[in-house]
Amino acid sequence: MTDVSRGLTAAVADFAVGTTFGDIPAEVNHLGRKSILDALGPAIVGAITPTCEVLQGYLAGLGLPAQGATVIGTAQRLPARFAALANGTATHADDYDDTMQAATGKFQGIHPTAPVLSALLAKAETSGRMRSGRELLHAYQVGVEVACKLFDATAPEHILNGFHSTGTCGLLGAAVAVSVFEGAPAATIGTALGIAASSAAGLQENFGTMTKPYHAGRSAEGGIVAYDLTAAGFTASPIILEAKRGFFQAYGGGWQPERIVGRLGAPWSFVDRGIWLKPWPTGSLGHPAMTVFLDLATRYDIDPAKVRRIMVRTSENIHRTLLHHRPKTELEGKFSLEFCIAALLQDRRLGLRDFTDEYVESAPIQRLIELIDYQTFSEAEARAAGYSIVTTFGELELDDGTVVSDRRDYGKGSQSNPMSDDEVVAKFLDCCAYADWPTDKAQRIVDIVWRLDDLPDTADLTACLGR
Repeated sequence: MTDVSRGLTAAVADFAVGTTFGDIPAEVNHLGRKSILDALGPAIVGAITPTCEVLQGYLAGLGLPAQGATVIGTAQRLPARFAALANGTATHADDYDDTMQAATGKFQGIHPTAPVLSALLAKAETSGRMRSGRELLHAYQVGVEVACKLFDATAPEHILNGFHSTGTCGLLGAAVAVSVFEGAPAATIGTALGIAASSAAGLQENFGTMTKPYHAGRSAEGGIVAYDLTAAGFTASPIILEAKRGFFQAYGGGWQPERIVGRLGAPWSFVDRGIWLKPWPTGSLGHPAMTVFLDLATRYDIDPAKVRRIMVRTSENIHRTLLHHRPKTELEGKFSLEFCIAALLQDRRLGLRDFTDEYVESAPIQRLIELIDYQTFSEAEARAAGYSIVTTFGELELDDGTVVSDRRDYGKGSQSNPMSDDEVVAKFLDCCAYADWPTDKAQRIVDIVWRLDDLPDTADLTACLGR
């Protein structure tokens, strides 16, 4: 239980310190290993995206010592904070990393693994002593849980006003994870939260640009900086979460105590609502719609050239978040439900290789996009009808007048329709193949992550992550 008698910030710190590895259920640890493997593939392939090529070039030009932690997917090594920045950005660059979906009354989720894992891997390589896989998994679980529950506790206005939770709550989770990894006492963790809260940022207007994944990178970097400054004697408010001028008030006008009080680790976010994995490298809010239209195309063997009208109906929030309704670039395509539907109808696939400016602008794709009639229902209508936050209706009309339709309340990869262990391995290996990653290294990463609890030295893992 979360004892808030000394304040919420202290309660979060107490949870972080008081949670042992043995307190974490086996199912939660299995799901954690699964999310770690799921994130490492996007990190490896993200390193070769234009986003990360620009960032890596910038970091290389700073004249930093070429030592420290691995920049995943490259031969570059950097001081921990900068490696975390690069790796967090890479993990989120293709929008292929995991997501905890929003609770009832919320409108978006959070990508917890990218900032938390990236910070921990960089710290593991630079802490000056051997670190075990169990230590890393323990700190990862605590950091992810804190990030997710803090996001749960934000007021709806946090998202409605334009903040990106991965850049806000993700940073706080990373700070807690690094602090736990370094064996910090509760008071130190409280201070690290205070520093992290003043660094938290990220705006939804940047969705569909290089800056969106940068939010995850900045959160990973900020988590390390918050701990390092605290360890060096820096000070911060010990009531940063609950204070009238603190995190929750400033970032959304209040908070929802019932979403966090008594709920840290009770239940763990990995099992209650669950952390969703992505079968497609796109915004997860669109995955129910994508599941609908891929199923319709397959079930009825739809010829895309004979489609006359496409109707999709979602919540206003999905329409607002997947904001590029007439995309022209691959980055815009990641946040365009219209593009994703068109691609799945046209080719019945949507993978890393399909996100190019040329494909987005191709005539068959643009023709299908123009056929889409995108309708929305209000939050009040959704609540009255008992819809989930991602409930989606899809309908196709063909040239001969045939109409087929379906509905999904969850997409593939959600807790209700999860990706299997084998599917996650296949996704990871596909990412590695796309990045021309050595096959032996890729298979070794798979083997190591599945037995992470028993790994004596995380150096065995990080050695496989660089070129």
